[in-house]
Amino acid sequence: MAELELIGAPFSNYVRALRILCEEKGVAYKLTPVRPHTPEVTAIHPAGQIPCLRHGDVAVFESQAIATYIDKAFAGAKFIPEDAEGAAYTTQWISYGNVKVDRWIMREFVVPTAFADKVKGPDMVRINGAIPEIEKCLSTLQTAVAKGGYLAGSALTFADMNIVPMLATFGQFPQGTATLAKYPGLGAYMAKLTARPSYVNTAPPPRA
Repeated sequence: MAELELIGAPFSNYVRALRILCEEKGVAYKLTPVRPHTPEVTAIHPAGQIPCLRHGDVAVFESQAIATYIDKAFAGAKFIPEDAEGAAYTTQWISYGNVKVDRWIMREFVVPTAFADKVKGPDMVRINGAIPEIEKCLSTLQTAVAKGGYLAGSALTFADMNIVPMLATFGQFPQGTATLAKYPGLGAYMAKLTARPSYVNTAPPPRA
């Protein structure tokens, strides 16, 4: 049987979400740790973005599409539910995570904080401008998980796996820690997810 290959940098929140999915399903995979726009990536993704998947003759890009393939192609628990309601709510929260949470946490806060200009320093106008939008996201997520314990209801789905690397990355920065402390319900949710072996086993190596 063909080997499942995930292609992308280990520190990518989307790569990690897919690795968590594989761990939860018990799917063996090979990680090819490359950055965007490398030959391995551009051979699959027309925009050179990560993650990508290769499985035999199947080559897929975009994390939600990859997650759907893994969940349907392999046996084990389903993390994108088969029923209409469960599938809709799961897809809804995946989309919200990708459109809102990734934008405000990863693109507008983490990137300008972690990759600041060495001369000018962090773009504090941009960073501080992101915080109110991040708080809206955190409030929305806290309300959602309060209902059933997870984003899409009472069971773990790929929506949760997609969100937790973003939230955990935000919490690695002092301003992120202080902001998350305002949302104790979300903090309990994060603690539950980050304690799972699937999260622990997929920790990326420290950056050089």
